[in-house]
Amino acid sequence: MTISILGCGWYGLALAKALVADGIKVKGSTTSAEKLTILANEGITPFLVDLSDGSPLNADFFEADILLIAIPPKARSGAGSEYVPKLQRVIDAIGKSTLKKVILISSTGVYADLNGHVDEQTPPQPNTLSGQVLFGAEELFRQQTGFKTTIIRFGGLVGPGRDPARFFAGKKDIPNGLAPINLIHLDDCIGITKAIIAQDIFGITINAVAPHHPEKAEFYTMAAAKSGLELPVFLPELKEWKVVDSVAVGQRLHYIYEIPNWYEWLS
Repeated sequence: MTISILGCGWYGLALAKALVADGIKVKGSTTSAEKLTILANEGITPFLVDLSDGSPLNADFFEADILLIAIPPKARSGAGSEYVPKLQRVIDAIGKSTLKKVILISSTGVYADLNGHVDEQTPPQPNTLSGQVLFGAEELFRQQTGFKTTIIRFGGLVGPGRDPARFFAGKKDIPNGLAPINLIHLDDCIGITKAIIAQDIFGITINAVAPHHPEKAEFYTMAAAKSGLELPVFLPELKEWKVVDSVAVGQRLHYIYEIPNWYEWLS
């Protein structure tokens, strides 16, 4: 089996290493020439793929059994409007290849904070630019008939190099301290992705969020204490919030979270 990973960032590179360790051939893309050697040293076949410069895309990269797309929309930096056109270039390249299976990484940011629970059956109503861009990308791939796409909506990402303690350490009067968190550890990001691949489950949407949703103030204060950082101070209020339930992880993948409880993880 050959898997191409478009975007070998924090998650993409970790996934690529895990797949290589399982004996799977991995093609990995980067926009940085300097990173090509890093990929090669990990046993990943490296490709320089830049969706923004208009140059022809390397056809060999898209010759694979599965394409996984893990590139952020960068809406906060002003590049959000370029995201869907970039992905249209990817779809055009897929159309010239033999690819029939795609995994698109999205985010639970497609759900607005409407003060309740949401799951895969809940129609997204994104109210942020990033959420709107991501949902537009999801819809673009759902419309395709030449290949099947499974969409993974990750919650907030934590793990090596992403210590949640650093998000709020030392800050004061942080709003919405009683709101529930919706996070997932890198180990489960990789585990869920590998389960989709192993079980050949394509054509569905999956929320990937740990089942434990403690209050923001409690979790981030505990995280700061564990890391020895200055404790944050939250306002004890509950404004807009949501709890993201990942029904498909259990019902379709029969996957059991490696980090199901954040208190146990922090202790």
